[in-house]
Amino acid sequence: MMGVVDSVMVGHVNATSLAAASLSNVAFNVLLLFGIGVSYAITPLVAEAHGEGDHGRIVNTLRHGLIINFITSLVLIVCVYYGKNILFYIDQSPEVVDLAIPYLKIITWSLIPILIFQSLKQFAEGLSLTRIAMIVVITSNVINIVLNYFLIFGHGGFPALGLEGAAWATFTSRIFMATFMVCYVIYGKEFASFKGLFAFGKYSGALFKKLLHIGIPAGIQFIFEVAAFDFSAVMMGWIGAQTLAAHQIAINMATVSYMITSGLGAAATIRVGFYLGQKDFINARQASYILLYMALAIMSLWGIVFIAGKHFLPGLYVNDPQVIEIATPLLIITGLFQLADGTQVVCTAALRGLQDVKIPSLLIFSAYWIIGIPLGYWLGFHAGYGAVGIWLGLLIGLTLTALAMFTRFRYKLNTLGKEK
Repeated sequence: MMGVVDSVMVGHVNATSLAAASLSNVAFNVLLLFGIGVSYAITPLVAEAHGEGDHGRIVNTLRHGLIINFITSLVLIVCVYYGKNILFYIDQSPEVVDLAIPYLKIITWSLIPILIFQSLKQFAEGLSLTRIAMIVVITSNVINIVLNYFLIFGHGGFPALGLEGAAWATFTSRIFMATFMVCYVIYGKEFASFKGLFAFGKYSGALFKKLLHIGIPAGIQFIFEVAAFDFSAVMMGWIGAQTLAAHQIAINMATVSYMITSGLGAAATIRVGFYLGQKDFINARQASYILLYMALAIMSLWGIVFIAGKHFLPGLYVNDPQVIEIATPLLIITGLFQLADGTQVVCTAALRGLQDVKIPSLLIFSAYWIIGIPLGYWLGFHAGYGAVGIWLGLLIGLTLTALAMFTRFRYKLNTLGKEK
């Protein structure tokens, strides 16, 4: 929602600022979501240890995960700073790039508080404690909206910083997220029985290896998927700034529904990991399928909202008639891929709970980068479908991903308890 709010409020400055926000996120989101994927290794291991009642392993998982994620954040910051100038060489509007670079420089530093927050959030979720993270995130979004109001538009005596104001608001909000989550884990009564959560020393190479064995492929899964949508943004920029702004609107809408369903995916990881620790394979299967059915029901409703609101929703972002006209068919495609998106989110998360991440990564890569993206490029630039063609490629890639994840999901659930 931070990204949605930033885009809506920046879009009321002008379409160029909205396009610049989209371009910045091309560089930032790939690395951010890789880091988040790495942090996801904490949840299944904590959930499994929780199912076994092993408090010592729970504590060690968080301690090792924090070190990995903090180092990951520093590496990713270096990658952004040395790689940001590539935006000048991917055939984008110079006006858009000039706005995107300062925004990117600011939000890059938010990688540190995000991954600290993520480490603690994944730890709490592994213990089935999800509510406090929700409260923290909602509060931080309110803070972001208030700061955007002052810093983007210059109200209350603040300078009107435009897109850079949105960056400072987001950065500040994410510092709040990390700080509050640290305090919650230190002082929350739910964690009183877990001693030494932030202690240093006595690290295990084997546990580092196990976390990385799950986390790196999970991060790569995000790179393959998010980079596909981000490369689509680059292709949209080849068509024009208005087309890129329209892409940002559609991708923002898709992100809202995706993140709601990803909560069900988080529940799948938690429940499957917990029942795996208890060797309760019947409940592991039941929880997985119930969460999948819930995701399909929710995403069906989102699909109806996007298709029915195809003319109204873009107007929430911009007043530019050309941008709204381009965004309208993209929202129809967004509505059409909701069921596939819900399927792949829950199935991939359940597989993560089973600590099965390598083969799903290869399947996701194949669906998007061998089929979806090349087909979208051909439809967009050779078959003459433009922005719609590029999004049809995403629709096909996402549908193939969903089919592959569901097939793998069914296979792994059916073999639970039967492996020797």
